[in-house]
Amino acid sequence: MTRLAVVGAGAWGTAFAQLCADAGAQIRVLTRDAALAAALAQGANPRNYPGVQLPALAAGADPVWAFEGADVVAVAVPAQSAGSAVAQLRHALPADAVLASLIKGVELGTGRRMSEVLAAAADLPPERVAVVSGPNLAGELIKRQPSATVVACPDEAVARSVAAAMATAYLRPYTNNDVIGVEICGAMKNIVALAVGAAKGMGYGLNTCATLMTRGLAEMTRVGLALGADLETFAGMAGFGDLAATCLSPLSRNHQVGQRIGQGLGVAEAVTATKGIAEAVETCLAVRSLARSIGVETPITDGVVAVVHEGVDARSMGRELLARPFRSEGSRYQAWPAQTHPG
Repeated sequence: MTRLAVVGAGAWGTAFAQLCADAGAQIRVLTRDAALAAALAQGANPRNYPGVQLPALAAGADPVWAFEGADVVAVAVPAQSAGSAVAQLRHALPADAVLASLIKGVELGTGRRMSEVLAAAADLPPERVAVVSGPNLAGELIKRQPSATVVACPDEAVARSVAAAMATAYLRPYTNNDVIGVEICGAMKNIVALAVGAAKGMGYGLNTCATLMTRGLAEMTRVGLALGADLETFAGMAGFGDLAATCLSPLSRNHQVGQRIGQGLGVAEAVTATKGIAEAVETCLAVRSLARSIGVETPITDGVVAVVHEGVDARSMGRELLARPFRSEGSRYQAWPAQTHPG
């Protein structure tokens, strides 16, 4: 039986804990919230899932207790605090444990992916850090609705062991050794989802949303390939799969924040009304900086930064995106000669 610890008892941490409990793992959840720990032990999370019956999940605030004998320590905390959180827990990590990142983002100031952040904070080699990503909306998984996911790690045996710990009748895991691609997809799909949400908030339909999703996928792919990712990853569960789920579902917090911005709320109001972490709000800055450092154009990411952090109106940003110089599509991504522009 796999012994698995989950750091963080928010919506995703709780859904992941239930998933792995259903898969037969022995679970302990690390949370500093004593009331929430008591509720989890009774099979409830009233904050994130009121009225939902969960399996009884052992939970507490002591990392030594939570990590005792753990084969896998899954980390489900906000991206920008992940490094400091794991550094504080490093002393309690078992010598043989694998870290599993459930986090989708890029670190501000460093441009590091979450697996790099966790590996540095825990002083572990990349082969001891796995990444879980895919179309895994917590609000659907908590209802045990069918889905699939990807576990990425440089060591295939490690990826398979983590995948086995979360395989159930309703969740099918795949493995992948393209950690870069999987993490770039996970970070950037949130940015695209915020843009799609804004479009929906402004009343635009499927043509607009499909355009943003398609060009967002192209943007994700350009960044990933420049960093050494595998092209196939972007058509897989962590790429198109997660992009589609996050952009189209009202359960996505990034989508919700974007939609409220599109409806006219200020960014701070939109974030407050969403009642949760929307990783795109900070990750868009980190991805823009990373993309610029490697010379890759990211017009949708740049547009989200302009709207979220620079006060640009979402409608005017939409017009700016449409007015960009015309280009060819795909691998021939290049500007048209000036004389061929329509009009």
